[in-house]
This record gives sequence, structure tokens and C-alpha cells, in this order.
Amino acid sequence: MSKGMIEGLSSGIRKEISQDWSEGISKRARQFVIGAVSLVLSTLIFWVPFYFVIINSFKNQAESAEMSMAWPSSFHIIANYKAVLTASENMLIRAFYNSTLLTVLSIAILVVVSAMSGFVLQRREGGKASSTINFLILAGLMIPPAIVPTIWVLDSIGLFKTMTGITLVEVALHFPFAAILYKAFVATLPREIDESAMIDGCGGTRLFFNIIFPLLRPVTSTIVVLTSIAVFNDFVNPLYFFPGADNATVQLTLYNFMSRFTTSWNLLFADIVLISIPPLILFIFFNKKIVAGMTAGAVKG
Repeated sequence: MSKGMIEGLSSGIRKEISQDWSEGISKRARQFVIGAVSLVLSTLIFWVPFYFVIINSFKNQAESAEMSMAWPSSFHIIANYKAVLTASENMLIRAFYNSTLLTVLSIAILVVVSAMSGFVLQRREGGKASSTINFLILAGLMIPPAIVPTIWVLDSIGLFKTMTGITLVEVALHFPFAAILYKAFVATLPREIDESAMIDGCGGTRLFFNIIFPLLRPVTSTIVVLTSIAVFNDFVNPLYFFPGADNATVQLTLYNFMSRFTTSWNLLFADIVLISIPPLILFIFFNKKIVAGMTAGAVKG
């Protein structure tokens, strides 16, 4: 090989290395810019409003009414939060109990009912009633609930203003979404599992609860986290279907500090901080499970 050919080959190699290096640098630069922009946007959208609420919950009534993000001239943390907890004869404490009980009961019933429904709908897909049932489930996602007829039905059966009644309402409203998620996830489970269990003598109930239901853990985690946050933060349904001071849920306690002529913004913001802590903690610790459960049924279904 001549000297000119060697020099040409080495020059070509250097050009390729230089090109690959510049492309790598530009790719890393684009990734850095995208990451920085995403961080700034998330800060503006989520953390700035949260900072605004927290800092105003530390102020007195006059300073909080200015609606600024400036630091308070003097902190009133203990006084504000104590006033919120003791307002209206400790209504917030009762509200936390009511919201927690409502959330636990709703999630327990919803998970069992929607998991069983999703399993049956997927395994019997293609039957005569399958399309009709799927249409009704999708309709539940699109058609808003009728307030007055629902109140009339609950009052007729003696469940209006009761924990049982509002629990059934929450389960009914979140059932379509949960059933669709379960159906999509069940589609990823081989039918051979069912057949092997039936050959070994499993009945339908034992097949579902002992074999299928434990395999649904990823999507169950997603439904538990998303629905519990939605139920705990629900404002409209308890307002209509669960009225009364003794039945107040956490979102309804915001009315304690709002009136026609004046609003205690510092106490209102302190109340918002307190009722936001449980859903925030739940979301922070289980956000990865939410993504895993939402994407688990995307492979097949």
C-alpha cells in the first residue's frame, strides 16, 4: 500500500471520528436543552403554585389577602394551622376520617368488582352481549352523572346522606376506567393459565382469586393510587350526595374560611396544604407503579 493511500485512509478515519464526535456532542446538547426546558416548565407549573400556597399559609390575614409571593413580615404558622384544625368544632379532623373511610371502602369494592368484570369481559370477548356491555362501559366514561335522579334513587332506597350511598356512587363513577384497564391487562395473560387451573380442579371463583388476581398486581397498584387520589380529593359528589356538617369531607372544609363578604386566605391556604399532604405522599411513593400499570396492558389487548 502506497504512502498516499495510507494518508488518505487515515484522513478518512479522522473525518469519521470527528463527525461522530460532533454528532455526539450535538445530541447531548439537545438532550441537555430538552431536560433543562422540561425542568423549568415543571417548576413553573407545579412548584411555583405550591410555593405560593405554602408561603401565604404562613402570613396573617391582611398580608395573605395581597396574594403575593413575598415572605411574610412575621410567621403565623402555629396559629394558622391550629385555627384550621379547630375550626367549626374540629371539622377538619372529622373530614379526614370521613374522606379516609370513603376512600378505603371505595377502593376495596372497586378493585374487586372491576377486576372480576375485566377478567370476564376479556375471556368471553366475542360473545353476543360483549359488544353491548363494552358500549355501556364506554358510555360510563362519556356520559356525565345525573345529579337529581341519583339523589332521588338514593333517597328512595334510604342511602342518601349515608357513607354506603356515597361509596356506591364513587364506585359506579370510577368503574368504567378501572374495568377497561383490567380488561387490557388480562389480555396479556395466557389462556393456558386458565385451562391448566381448570384441569387441576379449580372452579371459577378459586381460579380468579387464587391465580388470576395476584397476577393483576401492577394494574391494581395503578388503580389504587389514581382512584384513591380522585376519591380523596372529590368535591362535587360529597357536596351533592353526602351533605351535612358531620358528613363533611376534606375538600368541603374549604367553605369554613370563605364567605360572601370576606375570606381568610391565610387559613384557606393552610387548609389546602393540610388536605394536599396525603395525596402528595401517595403520588410521590407510587408514581412508578402508576406508569407501570398504565403501560402493562399496551402490549396486547
